[in-house]
Amino acid sequence: MADAAARRSARAAAQRVARAAVPRRRLRIVNWHVITGEYPPQHGGVSDYTRQIARGLADFGDAVHVWAPPVESGGNGSAASDRGVTVHRLPNRFGFNGLRYLTREIDRLPGPKRLLVQYVPHAFGWKAANLPFCFWIRSRRHESIWVMFHEVAYPFDRDETLSRNALAVLNRVMATTIAASAERLFVSIPEWRTHIQELVAPRAPVEWLPVPSGIQVVDDPVESMRLRAQYGGGAPLVGHFGTYGDSIRGILEPAAAALLDASDCRVLLVGRGSHRVARELVEQRRSLRDRVHGTDTLADDDVSRHVSACDVMLQPYPDGISTRRTSAMVALAHARPLVTTTGWLTESLWEDSGAVVLAPYDDPVALAAATAALIGDADRRARLAADGAALYDRRFHLRHSLAALQGVAV
Repeated sequence: MADAAARRSARAAAQRVARAAVPRRRLRIVNWHVITGEYPPQHGGVSDYTRQIARGLADFGDAVHVWAPPVESGGNGSAASDRGVTVHRLPNRFGFNGLRYLTREIDRLPGPKRLLVQYVPHAFGWKAANLPFCFWIRSRRHESIWVMFHEVAYPFDRDETLSRNALAVLNRVMATTIAASAERLFVSIPEWRTHIQELVAPRAPVEWLPVPSGIQVVDDPVESMRLRAQYGGGAPLVGHFGTYGDSIRGILEPAAAALLDASDCRVLLVGRGSHRVARELVEQRRSLRDRVHGTDTLADDDVSRHVSACDVMLQPYPDGISTRRTSAMVALAHARPLVTTTGWLTESLWEDSGAVVLAPYDDPVALAAATAALIGDADRRARLAADGAALYDRRFHLRHSLAALQGVAV
């Protein structure tokens, strides 16, 4: 009974997040030119984020053009429509030909123009060393340039190679050039604000703009319950959503193994690469064969249904949870109790809110123990689900990002 009540409460919280209001429309139309290193069908958190922002701006009635690298399926060097957004595919990844194309095509379009750069140093090609792209941005200073820093620069490390630290120096030159050219600056986490202010005196305050969930909540309780029965078989179901990079796998795999030893739960891995990770876990321990499952790549709506099927989401990060982690936002938006890690990028709001369960990033056994304890406490899961959904709605919902970009009240 307690589990059923907890799930009903969580579902209601997720529905409130999904129905949350958007900012009020304002009258002046803006000609947006969103420049990004990835855009769907290309995979990635920045890709999903950029599409949400572009569509949200278009929904206001603005003219929105997205400029992105080529895709394997063709159609490069041409434009296509994406729900009110015009998507232009460059002939290459912001090389010299791509920059010439960008200049020519943007100049053909009516003004005044506002450039919104989704900045990640490695997203623009040249092995994260595309200084010509940064000079191109500087050459457009006669227009309004806004920049969202998802990342700033590769870090220095005395244990790294000379070439890696040389890249860290070049990344700082790139970030300085970009930031000095911008009329308005945004960062995905407060730590990046400090980094930028150490590099350059910005023309305006650096604004914190947390990223929203990239997966919209699908209200399909029947299908989610079917999935829960399919993967959980009546046992608690612990989920993880991500792309399974090496740094996260280094925490997730030992934590999942310890969790399966400490409880009778099942583990559901969702997202690109999940099937391979599940298979490798089972190969290491044959006893886990019916307890670990991977979905591999799913459509967004199916991701939502699978996340909603889980009792708890386990989302570890090597640098700790932060407001740039879109996979954590997916759990919160879906009102799923979240167990995650603290690290050097973790903001104080996570502990202050009490809306998530935190464990050290370097202690997978403690992470597993925290998850196992939560599995056995339905009342606490219900409270965390509601508190997490409320935190998401209050701080991270897409409407907050759109309001900041539009300069309107929420």
